[in-house]
Amino acid sequence: MSRQMNEMIEEAERDLLHTYNRYPLVLDRGDGVYLYDSDGRKYLDFMAGIAVFAFGYNNREFNDALKYQIGKIIHTSNYFYNEPAIRAAHRLKELSGMDRVFFTNSGAESNEGALKAAMKYACAKDGRNDHEVIAMHHSFHGRTYGALSVTGNDRYRRSFGPMACNVRFAELNDFDSVEALVNDRTCAVILEAVQGEGGLVPAEEAFLTRVRALCDERDILLIMDEVQCGMGRTGYMFAWQKYGVKPDIMSCAKALGCGVPVGAFLMTERAAARSLAAGDHGTTYGGNPFACAAVNKVLDLFEEMELVKHVRELTPYFESKLDGLVVKYKSVRERRGAGLMQGLVFDRPVGGIIGDAMKHGLILINAGSDILRFVPPLIITEREIDEMLSILEPAIAREEEKNRE
Repeated sequence: MSRQMNEMIEEAERDLLHTYNRYPLVLDRGDGVYLYDSDGRKYLDFMAGIAVFAFGYNNREFNDALKYQIGKIIHTSNYFYNEPAIRAAHRLKELSGMDRVFFTNSGAESNEGALKAAMKYACAKDGRNDHEVIAMHHSFHGRTYGALSVTGNDRYRRSFGPMACNVRFAELNDFDSVEALVNDRTCAVILEAVQGEGGLVPAEEAFLTRVRALCDERDILLIMDEVQCGMGRTGYMFAWQKYGVKPDIMSCAKALGCGVPVGAFLMTERAAARSLAAGDHGTTYGGNPFACAAVNKVLDLFEEMELVKHVRELTPYFESKLDGLVVKYKSVRERRGAGLMQGLVFDRPVGGIIGDAMKHGLILINAGSDILRFVPPLIITEREIDEMLSILEPAIAREEEKNRE
């Protein structure tokens, strides 16, 4: 590490609130599937800003679209209409089959809006304001108060009670655990089609189908969090589409803006007509022309580059290579995930492997202390997968050797 990079890190530690345990690396620029630090060193990126950069870095068409919008107008307010938001909302409706769109600035904000909509829907129905939400253990929906309330990991919640929502937690893929929690105050069930922070665990089709039927029977809203697993990452534009189990409300963000802070929650007409009305919800920046110009160009590039098709075609190769690591290394217990959202479960903490790989030019991320998470740009090819393995395998071998000593 150069003296200049070290000084920047020291300055950051003096000035920034210490809410992140950052890696000792100052990233300077990106190109394609590679990142470069301030010393000019190159890294293969299998993190993609935590599943954000679907088409990689420094895409000229995307950059030019943002520059063009900057030259027109960046922000007005939601007291007015703007053309990029109108176009982006219509296109998201077409892709998802949903009916109404509200633009936000992040995934957590999208989940906050989804929860408010569910609470208002239930209140409009029975006039009560003591409704409950059923969420899943090991889930992650964000760190703002409402989103944190439905995040099923006590590590994130323990210092911040009482929570904003009345929440009961069930087990993903255990329908009986969901059904047992339903009562006359239940207004919504919220879950991820693939749990990200919770360990790359996909929901099972039979489970989703039964939860959908239960929600229909009891007039409960089903909320699907697609913030990380959406936008093509699992081989479908939205992960729930694989199962044909349509939610009443859906949240998304991350790759929706590919680096520009933007999210959205979408609703069916039935949910929208009986929930949020004028004055019930709002945002200063959400849906501004700049953010929505980014959304429109992202959707253009998804179509032009056939990214969803590419993910489906590449997934078997990626999974087979990761499965090979499970067979080859004793410390690797299993692979799980969907599409280009995969995880390797180890019998030990993976921090040492991540650090070793980074020293050799590969950026990875964990999902819990013992799981390596792979969420690369969706444009990767077999060549980048092989390059990743050429760095990862020696790191795993060195970690196993170290633990034998």
